[in-house]
Amino acid sequence: MSDQIATADATAGPIRVLRGLLSGGDAWLVGGSVRDRLVGRQTIDLDVAVAGDTQTIARALARRMGAPAFPLSEAFGAWRVIARDRSWQIDLTPLGGATIDDDLGKRDFTINAIAEPLEGGDLLDPFGGRRDLEAGRLRMVSPEGFAADPLRTLRLPRLAAELELEVDGATAEAARSHARSLSGVAAERIFAELKRIVAGDRALRGLELMLALGVTRAVLPELADLRGVEQSAYHHLDVYDHTMAALAQAIELERSPDAILGEHARAAGALLAEPLADELTRGQALRFGALFHDIAKPQTRTVTGQGRVLFRGHDVLGAELAREALSRLRASERLRAHVAALTRQHLRLGFLVHETPLTRRAIYRYLRDCEPVAVDVTLLSIADRLATRGARSDQAIARHLELARTLLGEGLRWRAGPPAPILRGDELARRLEIRPGPELGLLLSELEEAAFAGEVSTPDEAVAFARELVGRGDRRSRQR
Repeated sequence: MSDQIATADATAGPIRVLRGLLSGGDAWLVGGSVRDRLVGRQTIDLDVAVAGDTQTIARALARRMGAPAFPLSEAFGAWRVIARDRSWQIDLTPLGGATIDDDLGKRDFTINAIAEPLEGGDLLDPFGGRRDLEAGRLRMVSPEGFAADPLRTLRLPRLAAELELEVDGATAEAARSHARSLSGVAAERIFAELKRIVAGDRALRGLELMLALGVTRAVLPELADLRGVEQSAYHHLDVYDHTMAALAQAIELERSPDAILGEHARAAGALLAEPLADELTRGQALRFGALFHDIAKPQTRTVTGQGRVLFRGHDVLGAELAREALSRLRASERLRAHVAALTRQHLRLGFLVHETPLTRRAIYRYLRDCEPVAVDVTLLSIADRLATRGARSDQAIARHLELARTLLGEGLRWRAGPPAPILRGDELARRLEIRPGPELGLLLSELEEAAFAGEVSTPDEAVAFARELVGRGDRRSRQR
């Protein structure tokens, strides 16, 4: 297998150099890099366990390869060397014990407790990891592994989903008994695993396992609280199941936009593929929007005297809760703001359905108020609507999709290049003989809306329009 590594991909060069540096020393390829190659998954991230000074070896490898090296953990002595073009990455860790067998015995799952001598030779597989891989089974090395690192209770559903493995019964029970201990794990480590689950190809499977193992309650209690919250007759699912259905629809929009988005599919697909924050694309951030869009429904649920179930204000409170949860997980400010905005605005398009056909001014206000997530939240509203199949849903879905496609096209054009102002603020102030200030700002806002609606198109028309507003004192203040 090492010979394959030496010639198969971008890791060939650094592996050859590492072999030379460790000539006569003990070093093994371990963990995910061995596992992934056994199942035919190409990887450029290699984990190497060494019986030696990882810092000295890492720096020597970095010098030879012209790559940076830096410590991953001062406590455990792990170092990373990564190519400047990110075509390969090698993590060097000291043996977790006196021997490689001791090291493997401290690992999380049998499929990760396989080692291959760096110099070549037979695999070391003391716990039957290769057999478990062939059987499609995820099994712990020992029950003590979850106590040693509770993050493994979250890594379990992530690996099971990514590799399409069934979880061994005893392993699931051991993980469940340690799930609460996740509260003591660094938030950054938790979020790194959670991101991989939500952004993965089998996100729903990973989230299903998280819930079954009690991990959701420890990581995202707000999400767990959605279970059993019943909705109105227009919904066919409780809030938790609806949330999962909305997530499924968001994933489908990301994967196959053509079926729903028609002529806008290509542009929307390109937008969703753009990087956003925290190593997530806009499409993957949309998945977090789907997870959080109804997060405040338990707190806002009321039932009227006539038996109507209402969730007034769940959009506003939900934006706050989404931001709080992502802050707790140490997500970036950009992701927090993005998901909070999706949550805050996710109802807006649905309300507009009852006002169709929309005026150009109404379309402008939608785009302006939803900026900078106007396209993203339009897609979220589609996913949300498709996941809502209660009373008279077919007609409601058809009307919603018709308006959503219109607003999606408008939003994509707006994003490609927002309308240029007909007149600069200083020029308008000069021609109207007014001072810069709030009054001027309101006039400019009114002019932008009128220009979008096609009511003014030249500087002279803009001045005349603004002069008329000033004359009658009719300047409306709009919330942005």
